[in-house]
Amino acid sequence: MNHEKTHLYQRRFQQVFAYIEAHLDSPMTVEQLSEVACFSQFHFHRQFSQFCGVSVSRYITLMRLKRASFRLVQNPQEKIIEIAFDAGFENPESFSRAFRNTFGLTPSEFRKAPVWVDWHVHFQFPGRENQQRLENMDVKIIEVAPVSIAVLEHRGDPMTVNNTVAKFIEWRKASGLSDYTVRGTYGIPYNDPLVTPGEDFRFDVCGELNPESGGRVPENPQGVVAKSLPGGRCAVVRHVGAYDRISDSVYYLYREWLPQSGEELRDFPVYFRYLHLDQELPEHAQQTDILLPLK
Repeated sequence: MNHEKTHLYQRRFQQVFAYIEAHLDSPMTVEQLSEVACFSQFHFHRQFSQFCGVSVSRYITLMRLKRASFRLVQNPQEKIIEIAFDAGFENPESFSRAFRNTFGLTPSEFRKAPVWVDWHVHFQFPGRENQQRLENMDVKIIEVAPVSIAVLEHRGDPMTVNNTVAKFIEWRKASGLSDYTVRGTYGIPYNDPLVTPGEDFRFDVCGELNPESGGRVPENPQGVVAKSLPGGRCAVVRHVGAYDRISDSVYYLYREWLPQSGEELRDFPVYFRYLHLDQELPEHAQQTDILLPLK
């Protein structure tokens, strides 16, 4: 299969993944999905399994369970029965059984003590690693203003950052000092998670402070503190897709764009601004600006 044909093959599966993630609330058939991919329905099952590493029905179930996992942790007051119905299950019992069979915990147990490291393993699909069209990414150089932020510092395994995010959301809702509906939400990775030992990984979960806060954060049970993002020139590129595949876009900036740009880096890490916080937004529609500080 030559490069052009490989590119087309991958693009067709990208259309299927996007369609699935946009229709998790609806029934889906092999016939529908094969039409999206422009493949014969007689071969689609085998093609999908070979490309993705799991069957199409299993993939759909995993995507529904993935969305449900976030809702369980980030919305602790939401009833499990509502999450079960939205995940396409007829009753909480079948949802709990599928959840336990996949992650080894019931939804209630996962809500109380999410095990993100083991959870993450279930969403590694070989064929999906080749989807990015990085050569088409549009890099701009912009001037950004300094931003006063509230920060919850994560230390340890990158697979448990979601636990820190949940704690930060708890503070944000309780304090009223960082209105997520109008103020920016940021992430600052101080290390590369692919090469940094888990115990050494650092990541700041951040929210822009309301002006009336005066840039200060009172002592709080969650351990949130006040910091600031420096202003200055930044290269920015928009990553469209799931947060857990953002490393592909970061590497593009470092490996492809930076050496050809003639630019030099400032002494501040690359950081992310998350543009949409709607938990119901399908993965393929999530958008994150990656900002690379320049001299």
